[in-house]
Amino acid sequence: MPLSRLRQDVKPLAALAVPLALTQLAQVALTTTDTVMMGLIGIEALAAGGLALVLFNQLRTMGVGLVTAVGNQVAAAAARAETAEAGSVEGHGQDSDRDQAGDDVRDLLRAALAVATLAGAIGAVLLVFSGHALTWLGQDAAVVRSMQPMLVALAPGLLPCLWFQAVRQFTVGMRRPQALLRITLASVAVNAGLNWVLIHGWWGLPKVGLAGIGVATSLVYLLSFIALYASARRDPVLAPMLSLRIWRVRPATLRRLLGLGTPIAATYGSEAGFFSVVALLIGSFGSSALAAHTAVNQLIYIVFQVSVGLSHAASIGVSREVALGRAGAAARIARTALVCGAAVMTVVGLVYLAVPELVLRPFLDPSGGQYRQTLDIAAPLLLVAAVLQYVDCAQNIGVGLLRGLDDTKSGFRITLIGYWAIGLPAAWLIGAVAGAHTVGAWLGLLTGLAATGGLLLRRFHRSLAAHSTRAQAVESPA
Repeated sequence: MPLSRLRQDVKPLAALAVPLALTQLAQVALTTTDTVMMGLIGIEALAAGGLALVLFNQLRTMGVGLVTAVGNQVAAAAARAETAEAGSVEGHGQDSDRDQAGDDVRDLLRAALAVATLAGAIGAVLLVFSGHALTWLGQDAAVVRSMQPMLVALAPGLLPCLWFQAVRQFTVGMRRPQALLRITLASVAVNAGLNWVLIHGWWGLPKVGLAGIGVATSLVYLLSFIALYASARRDPVLAPMLSLRIWRVRPATLRRLLGLGTPIAATYGSEAGFFSVVALLIGSFGSSALAAHTAVNQLIYIVFQVSVGLSHAASIGVSREVALGRAGAAARIARTALVCGAAVMTVVGLVYLAVPELVLRPFLDPSGGQYRQTLDIAAPLLLVAAVLQYVDCAQNIGVGLLRGLDDTKSGFRITLIGYWAIGLPAAWLIGAVAGAHTVGAWLGLLTGLAATGGLLLRRFHRSLAAHSTRAQAVESPA
C-alpha cells in the first residue's frame, strides 16, 4: 500500500478508532484499578479477585457480543438513508427515508436493550453459582472462599453494564461516540475512590475488603449507563431515536439481532472461555502462578483495547462501504487497521522488553511474602506477551471485519478450531505435560490466537471477494 494512500485511509479510520480505543483504555482502567487494589490487599486476594474477574468477564463478554451487531446495523441503515436522500429528486421522498431510518434505528436500540436485560439477569444468576464449582476444577479452596463474596457483589453490575453497551453501540453506529470517553474517564476516578473507601471502611462505611471491589464496580456500571443515556438525550441527532420502551420492539428486529448477535456472543465467549480455561490450568500450578498470570494478562488486556477500537472502527467502516457498494474501500480499511495495530503493538512490546520489572510493579506488592516468586514467573511471560499481542490484535480485527459483512457465524466456527482444537491442547501439552507450566500455557495461548487470526483474515478476504462478485452480477445482469 503506497504511503500516501495509507495516510489518506488512516484519517477516517482514526476519527472513529481513536475515541473508541481511548474509551476502551479508560474502561479497562476500571479492571486495572481493581487489579492494583487486589494486589495491595495481598497475593491471595490478587489470585482470588483475578479468578472472580475471569468469571465475570466471561459472562460480560458474551452479553456484549449479543448487542455488538447493533452498531453495524445502525451504521448500514444510516448509510442507506444518506444514499437514498442524496439520490432523491422530490423532497417528500427525503422525509420518508429519514423517518424510516429513524424508526429502524429506534427499533434496533429497543431490541438491544431487551436482549441486554435478559442476558444480564441470566448472567447474574450464573455468576453467583459458578464460583462453587471451581474447587472441583483444581482451584485452591482458600482462594475460592475469598472469591465468593466478590462474585455476589459483581453479579448485579451485569445489567447496567450491558445496558451501557447497548446504548454505546447505538452511538457508535451513528458515529457520535464522543461522550463515551468523558463518561468512562469519570468512571475510573469514581471507581478508584469507591474501591479505596469500601476496602478500608472509611467515612463510617463497613470494611468489606475484596467484596468492596465488586460493589464499587457494580455501582460504577450503573452510574455510567445513566450518564451515557442522559448525554444521548441531550444530543439533537441521537435523542429522536432514543427509546427505552423495549416492550414495543418489533419481533422481526429482535429475531434479526439475536440471529446476528448469538454467533458473536459465542465467538466472544469462545475466546474468553479459552483464556478462562487456561487461567484454570495455570491456577492448578499454585497461587503465585495464578497471580503472575493475572498481572500479565491485565497488561495485555490493556493493550487489547487498542485492537478493540480498531476492530469496531474497521467493522463500522466495512458495513458502510459494503452498503454503498464499495468493496475496494472495504479492503483498504482492513489493511489500514492491521497496519495501525501492528505499529502500536511494536511500541508496547519494546516497553515490555526494556523495563519488565517496572511494567509489573503496579500489580505486585514488593512487601508480600510471595513477591519474588511471583515476579520470577511473571517476567518471562512478558516475552511471550510481546509476540502474543500481535496475533491477538489480528484476530480481533478479523472478527470485526467479518461482522462488517454480516458474517457472524464464520467467526465462531473458526474460533472453535483455533482456540479449542489447536490452542488449548497446545497449552496443556506444553504447560502441563512437558512441564513448562505457566510459560508453556502462554505459548499455547499464542499458538491458538495465531491460528485463529490467520483463518479469520483469510475468510474475510474470500467473503469480501464473493460479495463484490454478487454485487457486480446484480448491477450488470446477463
